[in-house]
Amino acid sequence: MDFNVKRLAADAGTFLSRAVQFTEEKFGQAEKTELDAHLENLLVRAENTKQWTERIMKQTEVLLQPNPNVRLEEFLYEKLEKKAPTRMNNYELLGQTMIESGGEFGPGTAYGNALIKCGETEKQIGGAERELIQSSAINFLTPFRNFLEGDFKTILKERKLLQVKRLDLDAAKTRLKKARMADARAAAEQELRMTQSEFDRQAEITRLLLEGVSSTHAHHLRCLNDFVEAQTTYYAQCYQYMVDLQKQLGSFPSSFSNNNQSSVSGGASISVPTIPVSASLPSVSAGSSTASGGFNELRSSNGSRKARVLYDYDAASSSELSLLADEVITVSSVPGMDSDWLMGERGTQKGKVPITYLELLN
Repeated sequence: MDFNVKRLAADAGTFLSRAVQFTEEKFGQAEKTELDAHLENLLVRAENTKQWTERIMKQTEVLLQPNPNVRLEEFLYEKLEKKAPTRMNNYELLGQTMIESGGEFGPGTAYGNALIKCGETEKQIGGAERELIQSSAINFLTPFRNFLEGDFKTILKERKLLQVKRLDLDAAKTRLKKARMADARAAAEQELRMTQSEFDRQAEITRLLLEGVSSTHAHHLRCLNDFVEAQTTYYAQCYQYMVDLQKQLGSFPSSFSNNNQSSVSGGASISVPTIPVSASLPSVSAGSSTASGGFNELRSSNGSRKARVLYDYDAASSSELSLLADEVITVSSVPGMDSDWLMGERGTQKGKVPITYLELLN
């Protein structure tokens, strides 16, 4: 019991010392140890990453599920670790209604048959939308959420601990300045060395975690590619479904398919635009193949080119070159170098750079 009381008293004294140091810093009555510029920049980047990740997640969830009540319900089921009830989406509801009304009017009639065909297509689109939502949740939203609830919380924890170590260090500096007796100064100097060591160790731990945000950006970039691919597949499926439906509706009698034109008052002729069946979707790989061709041409020529940096990159070793987004550097190919890397130059600085972070300039 005596040990616990002493420990409690020591903890209370430490807490009080930190509180006094914090208060004096706020009033400008005590010196404050500033973090180095690199660490400060890493902290700002991590905070920006957290804020923009939250905003991207929120808007993506709104895009995939516009109904806020349904989003709230899904959130509650997720927190309760229960499976949300399966419900038809808007396309599937519209399709079901069209099919039922077509059956009521009679599948043998032109109108009833057209309603059934439209309803079946709407249900197909609804199924494609369901696949898009599922794929986006797994490959895009979940990794973003894992960063916010895992990696960033760890960063916050270590950042708070670094702040505590800094307060202890500055409090020790203050006590050393106030010490007058030799014994008191010796004890204060020993305490300062210990707090300085703990602060440096915690600063290094925090720096390593913050530098890991670069890996998070690279991972989120892959997730973004997966999200775009899922959207491309979804819109391509919807396009094909509608083209097939248009061809089916085109087989109906002209007097039926053009009744909206003949009913317009005033005798004005209004043409209904149609999607040409022979039209093809734009190639999404054209940009990437062009960029890949540019890098291949650079390797074969053994020359150099200007390139714009797309994202920040922190060098992982002394052989690599750190990059800042939007800066322009000179890149060249070196025989024997991995195909995913080029040699980059910025003034007198030189090192390997990944090609996925670059855009060749003409």
